[in-house]
Amino acid sequence: MPRNPLLLHWFLPTGGDGRDPGGVTAVQGRTGAATRRPADVPYLAQVARAAEQAGFHSLLAPVGLGCVDPWILTTALAQHTTRIGFLVAFRAGLASPTLVAQQADAFRRFAGGRLALNVVTGGDPAEQRAYGDLLGHDDRYARTEEVMTVVRALLDGTSVDHEGDHLRIEAARLSDPDASRPVPLYFGGASPAAEEVAARQADVQLLWGEPPSAVAARVERVRHKARAAGRTVRFGLRLHVITRDTAAQAWSEADRILAGLDPEAVRATQERFATMDSAGQARMTALHGGVADAARLTVAPNLWAGIGLVREGAGTALVGSHDEVAARLAEYRALGIDEFVLSGYPHLEEAYRVGEEVAPRLRALTGSAAVA
Repeated sequence: MPRNPLLLHWFLPTGGDGRDPGGVTAVQGRTGAATRRPADVPYLAQVARAAEQAGFHSLLAPVGLGCVDPWILTTALAQHTTRIGFLVAFRAGLASPTLVAQQADAFRRFAGGRLALNVVTGGDPAEQRAYGDLLGHDDRYARTEEVMTVVRALLDGTSVDHEGDHLRIEAARLSDPDASRPVPLYFGGASPAAEEVAARQADVQLLWGEPPSAVAARVERVRHKARAAGRTVRFGLRLHVITRDTAAQAWSEADRILAGLDPEAVRATQERFATMDSAGQARMTALHGGVADAARLTVAPNLWAGIGLVREGAGTALVGSHDEVAARLAEYRALGIDEFVLSGYPHLEEAYRVGEEVAPRLRALTGSAAVA
């Protein structure tokens, strides 16, 4: 059976960029080192064009209180690029799914179909309350499934009547939808409730960078659930990358980042994480235990958990020479990962470095051609 194509995506630093991750949870102040480059259109257009030139398939635009609005930003960036796609995150349940489908249909029409959606349920109750959302964890995922059902049907050109526990939609339809250009639904979440939704609704289940054994177990579990639902699901992995010509240079950069972390930012970030009900965030935190101890931050060969000391969400990086990083990515590919959403600090320079040095090595190891 042929493998799914290997897709490489890059990340848009829509909360600001710099050489360091800094403290970047949605509700705390950010360190200056993490935001020396503001998240404005001129800078992010540079990142987008660099990723496009380096051969990445699309750009992930995150959503949350700590980010600029992804719809407005990516609409602007589409005017500064010609080929690269946009993986636009939206928070399920905070807007009508009919409106979300309208926005997505307009975007794919005006940007030549360069759109995929990243459906985000949310795992920080404080942030959810700031949005006016008071639902509990499992109810949020149940609502997300209803949203995905409606959005997909509308984008496929279907008229929708839906009555569920969280949504009631009557006679919804898009006016002349551009249904010839499908919009894949990417989805993340590590809890049992999230995995059930992924199996039934996601085109691509996104995972954060855990050790290979943990990733393999999650892939197999969701794959089994999807088969039971009569579906197949692709899998993507969200990782940071610290890659250099030699392993010593890469680990020196990781050491520099660790030495520059503000202990107060680490403490405040971990305190915030402890209040979240995100299973994925708990799994990231468990890798480092909230302690900036260099001896315990390497959690698998070349997999370093230091970024998660101050960064919400994906908190691990592959650290090593270009050959080592490519080899580790190839190992994840062999476990069933078909797509990688990568990033590095600063995102402009690292887009070129990863695209020019790691991507060709990875494709050579896996026998995969570049996919534009």
